Amino acid sequence: MAGFDKVVSSYEAAMEGLKDGDTIIAGGFGLCGIPEGLISEIKRKQTKNLTVVSNNCGVDDFGLGVLLHDKQIKKIIASYVGENALFEKQLLDGEIEVVLTPQGTLAEKMRAGGAGIPAFYTATGYGTPVAEGKEVKEFDGRPYILEESITGEFAIVKAWKADRYGNLVFRHTAMNFNPMAATAGKITVAEVEEIVEPGELEPSQIHTPGIYVNRVIKGDFEKRIERVTTRD
Repeated sequence: MAGFDKVVSSYEAAMEGLKDGDTIIAGGFGLCGIPEGLISEIKRKQTKNLTVVSNNCGVDDFGLGVLLHDKQIKKIIASYVGENALFEKQLLDGEIEVVLTPQGTLAEKMRAGGAGIPAFYTATGYGTPVAEGKEVKEFDGRPYILEESITGEFAIVKAWKADRYGNLVFRHTAMNFNPMAATAGKITVAEVEEIVEPGELEPSQIHTPGIYVNRVIKGDFEKRIERVTTRD
């Protein structure tokens, strides 16, 4: 990367510096809005003992699920297991540590981490196993639990468009976890459908400013559908 130009030409360069034991914050929801090529590069690198923070872990043979086959993930912080039989098996067999986290709380953990907020109170999860071992405080007579924010060595996100300065525009469902995840990594890598020149993006349409983004790569996406439903 030279100066403000954050575009890299290879996935190897995009994920340079990833090492065993790192925490990766991944945008997307199931198979929607995921950085497919960056995930494949992590698999190729065979990086181990990773902590992955994402809404869920894809499916058995696509998305983050491909990292489970060689047991690259040591711990995952997610909101649900999803339609991933291998994830479920490794969870039940005690082969992977899983921290199930309410979906909105997980999104706020990323956002707060990116904003430099170390922790926040939420009513979500109070009175359930989610609250076990966590500080409880009352506000206006209602109990809240203290949740710590999340940051990682890497954040990997998928965007629709980016300029060479790293300004990102997300589209449709990719707006789910990607904008929050993009702020929470020490190194944020964006895999995008189109790269344009600086000044081509309408400033009011930029969702993530380039100051949060370290590397940009143009991807070629399969965009697999997790569950195909058709009408006879």
